[in-house]
Amino acid sequence: MDVTTLAALVCFVGLGAALWLLAVAVVRPPQPPIKTALRALRVLPRAQAALGLGLLVAVLTRWPVAAVAAAGLVCSWPWLFAGAGAMKARLERLEALATWTESLKDTIAGAIGLDEAIPATATGASPAIRPALDRLVERLRAREPLHTALRRLAEDLDDPSADLVVAALILNARLRGPGLQATLQALAASTRDELDLRRKVDAGRRALRTGVKVIVGVTLGFVVALAALDSAYLKPYDTLAGQVVLALVAAIFAAAFLWLRTLARDPSAGRLLAPTAEARR
Repeated sequence: MDVTTLAALVCFVGLGAALWLLAVAVVRPPQPPIKTALRALRVLPRAQAALGLGLLVAVLTRWPVAAVAAAGLVCSWPWLFAGAGAMKARLERLEALATWTESLKDTIAGAIGLDEAIPATATGASPAIRPALDRLVERLRAREPLHTALRRLAEDLDDPSADLVVAALILNARLRGPGLQATLQALAASTRDELDLRRKVDAGRRALRTGVKVIVGVTLGFVVALAALDSAYLKPYDTLAGQVVLALVAAIFAAAFLWLRTLARDPSAGRLLAPTAEARR
């Protein structure tokens, strides 16, 4: 590949990256500068790896479509399999919420008020929800009204299941009526049932994500093996028509990966307690 072709390829990749960044800037709402800078620092190494791999593929194959596809695969790889970490965190939060609800129910059974039971149970909570509970305890110590502090706890947890527990606590904080212990027992059992169901669903989606990785690995391995053992088989892709066909193949794979990502995504249910204006800001 001569210098002119390489320079044109670099300009083409840079133009594609600029268009992608422009689309992201138009679609996404404006965010605070600190969050934007941190996100840019996290994305920068992946963008460099994508650009490096794209240039390497371009030099080895002289196929612009393959270079763009390789760079796109590196950029979108974390997005394709981002559901695994989110689901794991959701399961840990659900289990921690069920355990804390049971602990709160047992503590209230000892004729202790809700104001005293929350700090007593926060110290032994799971790390998945411990920071939110610590902030709740700090607000209570600062003499913030209980129902307001609980509403902010729901915003910190940002979970539909947590909204049910917090809503029951808010009602009890305002009405001071009996029956909180039985309500917490029912909510803890419901959270345990949801946890078991989500674990079963996650097992199926984990197999789906593994299947995607196998498909990507087998496809790339097959192409590399053909290039190493029988490069003449791939000669038709050196032409313009071959690049058009390769672009169609890459588009089909991209659509299939998008569909699989949609299947593996965890659709979150709507929250019972809507975020306040302060939380949205």
